[in-house]
Amino acid sequence: MKNEFSNNLSKYVNPQEYDETYTSYTADLDFIQAHLSASQQPIIELACGTGRLAIPLAKQGYTVYGVDIDSGMLDYARKKAEVEGVELSLSVQDCTQLNLPIKSNFIYMTGNSFQHFLTNESQDALFLSVKKHLNPNGEFIFDTRNPILQELAEEQFDEEVILKNGEMVTVKSQEAYNSLTQILECTSIYTSTNHTYKDGIHLRYTYPLEMKRLLSQHGFDLLNLYGSWKKATFNASSISMVVHARLK
Repeated sequence: MKNEFSNNLSKYVNPQEYDETYTSYTADLDFIQAHLSASQQPIIELACGTGRLAIPLAKQGYTVYGVDIDSGMLDYARKKAEVEGVELSLSVQDCTQLNLPIKSNFIYMTGNSFQHFLTNESQDALFLSVKKHLNPNGEFIFDTRNPILQELAEEQFDEEVILKNGEMVTVKSQEAYNSLTQILECTSIYTSTNHTYKDGIHLRYTYPLEMKRLLSQHGFDLLNLYGSWKKATFNASSISMVVHARLK
């Protein structure tokens, strides 16, 4: 599946490692659980990855349709779900071209996945795709990093030594922000005794007023804008934007 996202997935080549990194994080899951209807109607998770949220929600009785563009992440999610004894409906899909057999009252996306939509066109396509799968008055909840200019303006370099797969690995990282495209390019080089490899990711930053315009343009009311999944008040120094929107 070749598209805008195909060359931006190298950070996810090891699903188990990715899953272990975030397994103890539950703030987004707690937020989602608090906003779900007690009726347990089918829900849709975009960019569901290794099933960190989908599996516990399925355990609670929700029918979860999860989509992700990375087949390796979904394969790992299927294995986890099998071990946990739960059923998930998982499919490899581009979130800008969703094709699911249901419409839902509730769609969510976490992990700052919104930053993978690098262009205005793909952001628009995402919202159009979500609308096709939401019932009237349905809710769409997602997060993205808030652009803090004084941090993005300076090119960042970092070097550290970590223990990975039983050996010491030197990691050299670089981050550079393009203010015209609003895209942060992150690159890491990993060097061990016998091996060197590189990965990277491009992340689009969207400003609060842009977000409000996007929501309005695509027929959503902004119910709340939080600074974190723990519902911190959003302000200019907030690390995150957690968007809670409702389709008109």
